[in-house]
Parts: sequence; structure tokens; C-alpha cells
Amino acid sequence: MIVIGTDVVERYFAARAGHRGIRAARAQYDAWRAIVEKAQWKGPEDVKKAHPKASILKGSRAVFNIKGNDYRLIAIVQYANGVLMIRFFGSHEDYDKVDAESV
Repeated sequence: MIVIGTDVVERYFAARAGHRGIRAARAQYDAWRAIVEKAQWKGPEDVKKAHPKASILKGSRAVFNIKGNDYRLIAIVQYANGVLMIRFFGSHEDYDKVDAESV
């Protein structure tokens, strides 16, 4: 998959440099991204095989847990084009304040 929208995550990490647990979150995100960039997902079932705890939403959206569900990443997956667009990255608390189906 081609991953776009990584600037969303980079801004989040830059704004919280030095915060407790942020290094671990960065490492987990980097591992997640490496897996996604090697993936060739053709549909939601492929996402669930690679990430069983991911939530599949309407509108080709998926929510991924990062660092043991401390952080959430919302993405739009364009299966036919092989593109994943990151739309949101934040703490679980931040996630609870957004509408995952419209962000």
C-alpha cells in the first residue's frame, strides 16, 4: 500500500516530543507503517487478517490501535488503487472527541 497523510502523524509526534510514552508510540507507528507499506490489501478482510484488532467502518475507513490502544489512527483505504490515507492520529482520549466516519 502507498501510505499518504503521514504528515498528520509527524505533526502529532513533533508537538509532543518528550512526553511520556511518545517514543514507544513512535516505534509502534513505525512498525505499523512498515507492515502497511508491504501489504497488498484487496478488501477489509485483508486488513483484519493483518490487524485483527482494527475496526472497519463505513466509507472504506479503518481504525488501527497503536501502542496497545493508547493511540488511534484513522485511515481511508482505497483498495483498488493500493492507497491508504491517514486522516487522524491521536490518543484514545482525542479519538473519543472525533467522528471517525467523517474526519
